[in-house]
Amino acid sequence: MAKKAQQFPVVLVTGPRQAGKTTLCRSLFPGHRYVTLESPDTRRDVRNDPRGFLREVAAGAVIDEVQNVPELLSYLQAEVDERPTAGRFVLTGSQHFAIAANVSQSLAGRVGLAELMPLSVSELAQAGSLGDVWTTVWKGGYPALFDRHLSPDDWFSGYVATYVERDVRQLLNVSNLVAFETFLSLAAARTASLLDHSQIASDVGVSQPTARQWFTALEASYVAFRVPPFFRNVGKRLVKTPKLHFVDSGLLCYLLRIRSPEQLRLHPLRGAIFESWVVSEQAKAYRKTGERSDLTFFRDRHGLEVDLVCDFGLQRTALEVKSSETVASDGYKSLLAFADLCGRADDSVKTDSCLVYTGNETRKQGSVTIVPWKSVGDFPWAGLADPAAS
Repeated sequence: MAKKAQQFPVVLVTGPRQAGKTTLCRSLFPGHRYVTLESPDTRRDVRNDPRGFLREVAAGAVIDEVQNVPELLSYLQAEVDERPTAGRFVLTGSQHFAIAANVSQSLAGRVGLAELMPLSVSELAQAGSLGDVWTTVWKGGYPALFDRHLSPDDWFSGYVATYVERDVRQLLNVSNLVAFETFLSLAAARTASLLDHSQIASDVGVSQPTARQWFTALEASYVAFRVPPFFRNVGKRLVKTPKLHFVDSGLLCYLLRIRSPEQLRLHPLRGAIFESWVVSEQAKAYRKTGERSDLTFFRDRHGLEVDLVCDFGLQRTALEVKSSETVASDGYKSLLAFADLCGRADDSVKTDSCLVYTGNETRKQGSVTIVPWKSVGDFPWAGLADPAAS
């Protein structure tokens, strides 16, 4: 983010509510004036006189929750064109799609984009806040839970209520909030599963278009995300439906009424929750590299499946996730079959095979790297158990 502020006159930081965007921006830019557009009075004043507002903060400003006054971006364009000082305006927002559409129209070429997600496993480890595997997954990564030592139940209760009452109303103008809350819980129960709009629409009692719109809202507000299917030509009939994952495992556990790490360890959805946690950690890890990665999953019509496929230039990593502390000898058969399939279809891309589990030992099992949960954000996985690579 600091690098982007040296290159662009405007920096836009997006991410879920309470991920720490405001705290980060204010600490990195202490000389900037801080303005939040959450306040109705401030929103009204900015809407009524956007030019006057920008004159007041001409020296530099951190403008919080900019999606509340999207028309400000058009006036900001003229302001930074006249004086394109790097890092002059820092914007934050919690609704990705709404902001992205306006930014692409008004500030193309003038804005550096950054995403701030909940704390990753490596960040928790660096801060000395990492518990055991099930405590870590159950609690999730929202900073307030660690900074203020809050009860996850109490904090997520307020988070969900605020999210539904504020963001959902703003994004969707939903009149039946009870139905949306039901939808949210049912979506949580389908994490790490193929996204079936018709089934969840039937269960909630809404139309398919409404269910699709609500899923889009979950993505726009950084609650959930979709991982598309692997689409390379490998000579197989592949599943074409995306998978659903939740961004934060703590919120996911709260929605599933899992109230302790012990409940999570014994829960029937433990494997799906752990898979979503791993996939989300991979998404966070790739964001940190600043490079583009295509995250997909593989499943064919014959039942061969790989939980996550990471394409990174000419390097590909196939990842299988197991929510156990031991790895059975047949636990990575799908990885070997997928690597062989890819090698026969296109030998120009090397496929590394990794298996993430809840144990603590890193080792090689033939061509497969066994990766402990604590190392899920480390790169490259293939070199973790190779002494020559360290």
